[in-house]
Amino acid sequence: MSLAADGLPPLREVVAAHGLAARKSLGQNFLFDLNLTGRIARAAGPLVGVAVVEVGPGPGGLTRALLAHGATRVIAIERDERCLPALAEIAEHWPGRLSVIAGDALAIAPAELVAAAEGAPIRICANLPYNVATALLTRWLECAPWPPFYERLTLMFQREVALRIVATPAERADYGRLAVLAGWRAQARLLFDVPPSAFTPPPKVTSSVVELVPRLTPEPCDLRLLSAAAAAAFGQRRKMLRQSLKSFAAGLRIDVAALLAAAGLDPTKRAEEVDVAGFCRLARAAEAAIA
Repeated sequence: MSLAADGLPPLREVVAAHGLAARKSLGQNFLFDLNLTGRIARAAGPLVGVAVVEVGPGPGGLTRALLAHGATRVIAIERDERCLPALAEIAEHWPGRLSVIAGDALAIAPAELVAAAEGAPIRICANLPYNVATALLTRWLECAPWPPFYERLTLMFQREVALRIVATPAERADYGRLAVLAGWRAQARLLFDVPPSAFTPPPKVTSSVVELVPRLTPEPCDLRLLSAAAAAAFGQRRKMLRQSLKSFAAGLRIDVAALLAAAGLDPTKRAEEVDVAGFCRLARAAEAAIA
């Protein structure tokens, strides 16, 4: 058997040996290009002294890159039991530096990851399974307390999702609730695109790597109210705020016109014209009105 630069078999041989055909039901698309996995690891770096949480490692291509680029520990969360033997081989090759949690990342509490990190600062770096990517990001952005348990997110999404994460009112078509949440609690930027040909099997869409660095002191407002206001406003994004926010205001038993006035928002504007600061003012106005 041939060996890759890190002393382990090439990923294609690992996949063949363990019968790891990617499963669409698990949102799997494996990365075999070591140059690309190395680029992602470098984007998350420097990694010396850092514990990296990886979701959906599959056969371990990115896992190997993270370890090779100096991560003190990689905590890999994998729900596909077929991949565990391949990950065990990586753990044996890098003694004491790879911990594997078998299970669903959406069910893993932050406290479990903090314990596994053994005091090291945590970064999350992953080629996220497409079918849970947005749910995981939302969970990490909404976690409490804040600042969060991690110091940086370096994540791969379908490009259309990545654009929705980093959008501002200048990109109206992509700007929505996810962008408001990401922009409120983090500084988000798109790092680079990844073509379908880099994956096995190749997806039908381009992917993008996004970096999110938490804001230590985001604008003060209630997360629940911010999220609900953004969901209501963008749920009827073609309508003016005085109409799209009616249900939100009615649910709080407050007048929508008074709410918008308190937030300093033009009632004839649409959701896509309101920046993150404007949504934060809206949430604070709602909180004051129901206090």
